[in-house]
Amino acid sequence: MKWDKLITTEKEYEQALARLTKIFEADPASSEGMEAALLVLLIEHYEKEHYPISLPDPIAAVKETMERKGLKDKDLIPLIGSKTTVSLVLTKKRGMTIEMIRNLAEGLNLPVELLIQPYQLDEQQKTELKSRSKKRKPNVASPIFKKQS
Repeated sequence: MKWDKLITTEKEYEQALARLTKIFEADPASSEGMEAALLVLLIEHYEKEHYPISLPDPIAAVKETMERKGLKDKDLIPLIGSKTTVSLVLTKKRGMTIEMIRNLAEGLNLPVELLIQPYQLDEQQKTELKSRSKKRKPNVASPIFKKQS
């Protein structure tokens, strides 16, 4: 097959994968090596459109990065806040603030795009927040100026 256009069908995609498998280790300066380089680009483009990979949960990504770097919860205190706040964030009982996201992005070398994704907070925390809001009295504004008659 001649690779003179983008891959647009599953059949073309399968053909491209099969051809790439055959010529993958070709000398990069050879015509097959150049064809392999072109196929890699075409396949990547097709996969990005048809098989997108979603970003992982932000908290899971933080925990995985901590594990990979050999960090403990206490190592996040300078980035997130107190020991309690670190625990609440890592157990999804509290959401991250913008400042926490910025600090984690810089401190753990994680993309901000990953950390700003929405994620579910722990159900127990949601229930507690709802019950607290029901107990609060609504703020009633008292007039500062009285109407003069």
